[in-house]
Amino acid sequence: MPVMIDRRDALAMLAASVAPAETDRQGDPGIRAALERYATAWLANDLPAIVACYHDRFTLHYFGSNPLSGVHVGKRAALTTLAEFGRLTGRQLLGVVDIMAGATRGVILARERLGHGGDARDVDRVLVYRIEDGLLAECWVHDADQALIDRLLTPPAG
Repeated sequence: MPVMIDRRDALAMLAASVAPAETDRQGDPGIRAALERYATAWLANDLPAIVACYHDRFTLHYFGSNPLSGVHVGKRAALTTLAEFGRLTGRQLLGVVDIMAGATRGVILARERLGHGGDARDVDRVLVYRIEDGLLAECWVHDADQALIDRLLTPPAG
């Protein structure tokens, strides 16, 4: 019989897989510094500081089955996608739960409110980053409720 894993447990396991090894609890300080700079700007809703955290070659990986799913290459394309995501979902950052830095990747565990009006729901998101030149160079977005994301981003049929 297959083992069933709760989505939240799967996200926790994903985050743990990029955590620093037991012998290196601090991870790469450059990765941690880049993520902390980004998280500070994000929490302050400081758009110029947020944009300054992205590398010109930033690549965004969105999963799921919706119009934004796929790979968005380049800072302009990724920021356009992020803006569209925010417009369609009413995205609101509730908090940064944790920041982790390993030897090659870093993770921000974020809690966000997605949806509009009475349909808004709080969701956990795992954002896995690759850092280059002290900037966010690549991000893989893993959502605790991918079905909600897909529904919010997909226009109704008809």
